[in-house]
Formats: sequence, structure tokens, C-alpha cells
Amino acid sequence: MTSVGAGSMPMGAAFDRMPFTRRHTLIAIALFVAFVIESWEQLALIYVEADLGARFGLDDVGVGVVLSAVALGMIPGVLVWGPVADRIGRGPTAFWSMLAYGVVALASAFAPSAAALVGLRTLSGLALAGVYTITFPYFLELVPTRHRGRATVCLSIGWPIGVLIAIGAALTLGRLGWRAVVVAGAVAGLWAFVIRAWVPESPYWLASRGRQDEARAVLRELGSPEAGAGVTLTVARRRAGDPLGLFHGGLARITVVMLALNFTFNWGYWGLQTWLPTLLQTRGLSLSDSLWFAGLAALMMIPGYVSASLLTGRFGRRKVFLCYIVAAVLGGLWFATAGSRAGLFAGDLVLPFFSLGAWGVWNAWNGELYPTALRGTGYSWATASQLLATTAAPSSVGALLARATGFTATMLVINAFLLVTALLAVRLPETEGRELE
Repeated sequence: MTSVGAGSMPMGAAFDRMPFTRRHTLIAIALFVAFVIESWEQLALIYVEADLGARFGLDDVGVGVVLSAVALGMIPGVLVWGPVADRIGRGPTAFWSMLAYGVVALASAFAPSAAALVGLRTLSGLALAGVYTITFPYFLELVPTRHRGRATVCLSIGWPIGVLIAIGAALTLGRLGWRAVVVAGAVAGLWAFVIRAWVPESPYWLASRGRQDEARAVLRELGSPEAGAGVTLTVARRRAGDPLGLFHGGLARITVVMLALNFTFNWGYWGLQTWLPTLLQTRGLSLSDSLWFAGLAALMMIPGYVSASLLTGRFGRRKVFLCYIVAAVLGGLWFATAGSRAGLFAGDLVLPFFSLGAWGVWNAWNGELYPTALRGTGYSWATASQLLATTAAPSSVGALLARATGFTATMLVINAFLLVTALLAVRLPETEGRELE
């Protein structure tokens, strides 16, 4: 799909000998914090759900609906923003999405009723969907090939940092009520201006739109030795932002497997994450103790990501992902069948270490499966599949708990989704070290 002639060069080749520069560090910081904010927004209310339920008189199912509202809004949002990013650019998409999120999130802090809160949280999800969709594809298109996997997995550490901040906010701002937690998140929307200042437009996208001079200028900023004035940079030729293109030729099989994997993986994660404090309380822990357990789980995510980052460049995406998912399944079994607090503690170390290490690998792998013209669109469909699971899992697990299914049985249901994830991953191509198209 890549046209190469006299005076032309595939864009991916411009990243092969590129060093990792100070500019890359600024890009990484800007998009890392964006991912922290995305994590915060989806998790902040989980840790103040007791106050939220009490203020509006909601039962577990009602609280689950409020917690799912952001994901519900993000589902149509990502399907819109992904093709938009392929057509108008990665930078404008990230900027306007995050800015709009901040405005709507601020309004949701003053919701007078549960119905109004659900509506506004849905709208904030619709706005946030743009930066949520494009963060990883954007980063992948700016990082040198040999650093791409490791750096992208490290970017994923923003997720547990967001979890820790959300828990910290619950412990410090929670006494002021859930509204204070939401206001704090809304202020973070101003980070949009930092992204606009520090992160250049993707040279892949610029070249795909025929803006050769701008693409070469960005490559020079990034330190590429290949960005000569007479070189025409080429990318795979596809219709930009066309969802049907995801199902043409060899991409069809990849797309079907990718969608299923995103759903099962995210259901397993969110089914546990959303109800972890409640599940732990069914085992006799206090709310305070369960929050500390959740904080410990978030801390264990960080070395999980770091270890996966070190291994993926050496062994490839598929092998590391599969090993980590299988280890997470074993950790989940340990956690589910623990007969003591020490057993819960041990399972709480193993499960997040490996499951989130696998997520870091998947964030890189998922974004490398499609050519430039469809990368935003492909990632948006992947995200939509994740968000369907994010929406379904809290209510489903809430229903299991309402029927007194029990801790162990509920955990085994969650764990089954991780096992299916491993089986699906076997069907996807290896992308480590491969140039982006």
C-alpha cells in the first residue's frame, strides 16, 4: 500500500534512526497527563459512591447507572471523534475534546438531580471521547520506531496514577462531597492548552493530507536525520476516516478479533475495578481498608507496566501480552479463592501487576494494527468496544451482588473474561519493530 519512487520515502523510515529527544519527553509528559485525566474522570466517583448514593437516594443499581454514564457518552463520542481525528488532525481533536470536557464536567458538579447528573456525565463522556481515542495513536505517530513499544507502555502508567489521584481525592476531598471531586476534575480540562503548546501535529497525518513541508518540519523538530527538503514522504493510501475500510481485505479479520478482545479485556477489568471496594467489604474489610487495598492494587500496576515495557521490545507484543494475561488469570483465581486477608493481599498484588502490564502492551499493539488513514478510526472502534464493556460491567456485577452471588463466584465470572482475552490475542499479528504504515 506504500508508494515508493524516485525522491520518495515511507514515513516510517524517517523514524527508524530517529533519536529520542527532549521534544519527545515534552510530548510524553503532555499526553501522559492527558491519560491521567482520562483515568481520573472514569474512576473519581467510584471512590465517593457512598456519598453520591446518599445525596440522591440511589441503590446499588442506581449508583451503577451514574458510574456508567461517562462510558455511555463516550461510546457514540469515540465513533465520531476517531474519524474526525483522521480528517482534521490529531492535535485539534485532542485540544477541543479536552477543553469541552472541562466545561461540561464543571456543569455536572452542579447537577440538581440524579437524572441531570446522568445526562451531564454522559455529555462529559461524549466530549472526553476525543482525547481518549487519540492519545495513543497520536503518541505512536511521534515516537522513534525502536522506542515506540517501550515508550507507549510507559505512557499507560498514567492510568494507575489517575487511580491513585482519584483515591487520594476521595480521602481528602471526599468529606466535602462528590461535587468537590468533580470540580477538581473539571479544572484539569485546562491541560488542553499544554497539549496544544507541546505536541506537534502527527507527520504521518500531515503527509497523508499532502502537507509535505509541514511534515518535514515536524520531523526536523523531532530530530529525524531523514527529513531532507527534496524527499517526498509517503504513507499507506486509504480513504481517511472510513469505518468500512476496517473491514476491507486483510483488515476484516483483524478488526473482528480486535473488537472482541477489547470487549472481553475491558469487561474483566471494569467488572473488578468498579466494585472492588464493595467486593472487599463483603469479605469483612471496612470501607477505609478496602480503599487502601484499591490503592495498593493501583501501585502494583506501575511495576507491571514498567516490566512489560522492558520485555515487549525484546520478546514482542504477542508473547508478553499472552504471558501477562495468563498470569493475571492465575492471580484472579488466587484472589477469588483466598481464605484469609493475607490471601486477599497476595492476590491483590499479582492480579493488577499482570493485568495492567498486559494493558500497557495492548495500548501499543492496538494502535499499530491499522494504517495512518484509519488509525484514529480503528482505535475509535476499539475504544467503543471497550466502553460497551465499561458500561455493561458495573451494572452486571451490581446485579450479581444484588442477587447475593457472593465474592468468589463474582470473581470467577470476571476472571473468565480475561481467559477469553488470551484466546483471542493468539489471532493477531505481531507488530514489534514494524514501521507504521
